[in-house]
Amino acid sequence: MRDSIQSIVDEVSRVLLGKEDKIKLSLACLLSDGHLLIEDLPGMGKTTLAHALARVLGLSYQRVQFTSDMLPADIIGVPVYDQNKSQFEFHPGPVFTQLLLADEINRTTPKTQSALLEAMEEGQVTIEGQTRPLPEPFFVIATQNPLSQMGTFPLPESQLDRFLMRISLGYPDAEAERRLFQGGDPRKLLQDLRICLRPEQLREVKAEAQSVKTSDSLLSYLQRLVHYTRNAPDFSCGLSPRGALALLRAAKTWAYMHARTYVIAEDIQMLLPSVVAHRVVSSTGASEASEPALITKLLNDVDVMA
Repeated sequence: MRDSIQSIVDEVSRVLLGKEDKIKLSLACLLSDGHLLIEDLPGMGKTTLAHALARVLGLSYQRVQFTSDMLPADIIGVPVYDQNKSQFEFHPGPVFTQLLLADEINRTTPKTQSALLEAMEEGQVTIEGQTRPLPEPFFVIATQNPLSQMGTFPLPESQLDRFLMRISLGYPDAEAERRLFQGGDPRKLLQDLRICLRPEQLREVKAEAQSVKTSDSLLSYLQRLVHYTRNAPDFSCGLSPRGALALLRAAKTWAYMHARTYVIAEDIQMLLPSVVAHRVVSSTGASEASEPALITKLLNDVDVMA
């Protein structure tokens, strides 16, 4: 199964040029049973990444364009009265899919954003007292524009915490951009991407990834990192138990993707910016500009060995 990991990365790299590291992080997020938030300017390839992952993993795919007038029912669905049958019939919304792209999620109101909370945390939605399970796997890739842009609603902390990772694709490097100019729009290749891993195989890979071993010294290092965020004066909001478990789960997956049967400190350090930065708050105030400095301080001040 590990051989399939690189095949997936290579295949997605055909349409998302020069972003292999971001593709690996996205795949690690999916294999860790998490959800992914991509924050970037329009036109950076966020939608292309989501569509490509769905193609190479053989997953059903839905895309929702969030707007300020969208309602929760537009996402989760609504019961509609059927006069012929004299009863209500449920019409499922786009959330009933395996990979959901929630495009520009911060352009809709907090009320509509919250419609995804139960779905992302529990893999189900409850409508008028009836709970309906979502397909397995269920993976949300949400995109958001920088908060400096007009017409955006900041995601509340409870919503941010549902995302295992937050990444930014950024501009392509010079070589990738030249290849993009020479080859034309790579999105035209989306339909030609081959399936590298089936959903039933995906379950096996997830189970294998979480069987990766962690030593006592590694867990101690993780605890020191977590406790530092809760006690250091630079942090006003530390890492929750859910956030700590998310970091450990992602580290196991990252080790598995790199053909190791055990987690090392470098796995945790590699994932800190993606898994932890959006979960902690600086004591000087909630500002995205302060997040890199917090992560750097965390890495510098907490020793790997006690």
